[in-house]
Amino acid sequence: MTAHTYRRWLSIALSLAIVAALAVVLLTTGLAKVADAHGTTVDPASRNYGCWLRWGSRFQDPVMATEDPMCWQAWQYDTNAMWNWNGLYREGVAGNHQAAVPDGQLCSAGHTQSGRYNAMDTIGDWKAQSIANTFNVKLFDQAGHGADYVYVYVSKPGFNPVTQALKWSDLELVGQKGNTPVSQWTTESAGGWSTLIGASAPGRTGRAMVYTIWQASHMDQSYYFCADVNFGGSSSPSPSTSASASTSPSASTSPSASTSPSASTSPTSSSGTKSCSTAYTVVNQWSGGFQGQVAVTAGGAAISTWKVTMTWPNGQVVTSAWNGTATTAGTVTTVTNASWNGSLAAGAGTTFGFLANSGTTNAPPVFTCAAT
Repeated sequence: MTAHTYRRWLSIALSLAIVAALAVVLLTTGLAKVADAHGTTVDPASRNYGCWLRWGSRFQDPVMATEDPMCWQAWQYDTNAMWNWNGLYREGVAGNHQAAVPDGQLCSAGHTQSGRYNAMDTIGDWKAQSIANTFNVKLFDQAGHGADYVYVYVSKPGFNPVTQALKWSDLELVGQKGNTPVSQWTTESAGGWSTLIGASAPGRTGRAMVYTIWQASHMDQSYYFCADVNFGGSSSPSPSTSASASTSPSASTSPSASTSPSASTSPTSSSGTKSCSTAYTVVNQWSGGFQGQVAVTAGGAAISTWKVTMTWPNGQVVTSAWNGTATTAGTVTTVTNASWNGSLAAGAGTTFGFLANSGTTNAPPVFTCAAT
């Protein structure tokens, strides 16, 4: 081998070594970034973890639309929000949570991750877990981050998560844990670590929201979890308290929703001596479909029932609804109240939601609202 050939092969070998070293750096850096997003509250279960736990093995089963409509609309909005139940976080908040997460967006961490978790903010009758007034929140950490701190809040008396969007002013701090390295957490047999945060909300009854903020220790990464609970009532059983890593299925999923949905309002209408009004919002929309929400408000007198009629101008077809019973005939969809939200005091309101198919245009329907 000549000296020139030797130098040429030595140069090639050194280049290959450099490329291999760079590949290792990029691979390990990428894996570290993936491992950043791992954790949620498993008891009471966060909204997206609960939906994954109940329906992950049959997320395309249409029975979900009637048995668990809030999870159904969330799966339809973005399946990845459930498969990635451990990634609901924001970075760089620097402890200023209220500035980073606006009112009405607490459950989606301020529309984090390009709006992936927006459906977590949808108002409605989410499955609620029964808990005692003194309870523990179990936080699961899949990647061993530990915690700088964990705050547990409960919505104040009078707040109804079935009909109201969650705001910071609705919350009361009921439990917290300070700096806790993962070495002080419990090792789970299925993998990962967990810790309990004690909380107490004396005198509370009925529906409420438990809101947890977990500040992970490995970097400025803040996690936000909404859990629906029922103080002293009977509801869905407690979820399992150990979580396994999530993996996306091979089955086809619904298209991603747009992160800038349109909104509109409809005029007041009435029937007889009692009246009701409606306000319509397109919460999310995607190619070929959308998610709508209608607020129903009683007029100047209390009502016992309500019925909303929507006449669609562009061939839209409602495929499922929650917080009301929907029937469709031609271009007209009629929604009547559920058993629990028909009786409204004067000026009081409720909401119902629905999923629908649409074409290239999606103009709002014409509304009528009848009350008895």
